Amino acid sequence: MVIKVFLATSSGSTAIKKKQQDVVGFLEALKVEYAELDIACNEQNRMWMRQNVPEEKKPSNGIPLPPQIFNEESYCGDYDTFFDAKEDNTVYAFLGLPPPPGSKKHNGNAQGEEEGQAGDEEEGEGGRADDEATELETSRGEEEEAAAEEETDEVTEETEAQEEEDEEQADEQLHSQEEEELQQLEQDQDEQGSEEEEEDAELQEEEEEAE
Repeated sequence: MVIKVFLATSSGSTAIKKKQQDVVGFLEALKVEYAELDIACNEQNRMWMRQNVPEEKKPSNGIPLPPQIFNEESYCGDYDTFFDAKEDNTVYAFLGLPPPPGSKKHNGNAQGEEEGQAGDEEEGEGGRADDEATELETSRGEEEEAAAEEETDEVTEETEAQEEEDEEQADEQLHSQEEEELQQLEQDQDEQGSEEEEEDAELQEEEEEAE
């Protein structure tokens, strides 16, 4: 079984180039036999790759980007699924290949037993450390809650003080507005009184002249 890695050798995308190098480099490190198939210079490779990537694995635009990995005709996955398999140490299962002798898969049971024994020995010490860490986290949480409550109280006091100040300013503005309107009204009345006095004086003069 040959692993097929579909690449774009002339891709202008730095991200795609990095992903392709990551896949190829890891396969070489595992000494997995693989074949590079260029989709940039070979139309048949590009068409075959697009047709054989499952619909549910294609992006929203329907065009899968390299690198895409196959085991012969079987689709393995893209870079993201390859990366996840690498992180979980399940690359051989991802590629559909049997793990080589001496790998973690073959020695999994023996390693599991050894790790279990070591875990039992460390559990006592780890339990104490966990209890101390839990108490420390609890005390930190209480301190943070207290600090948060103090900040909330300060913000509330500042907000109330600001609201009172705004109300005082609004009252002052309203008061000054009322004073201005009152002064204007008095001024209008004074002017009106002056006009009436002038009219009365003129009438009196006309009556005196008439006599």
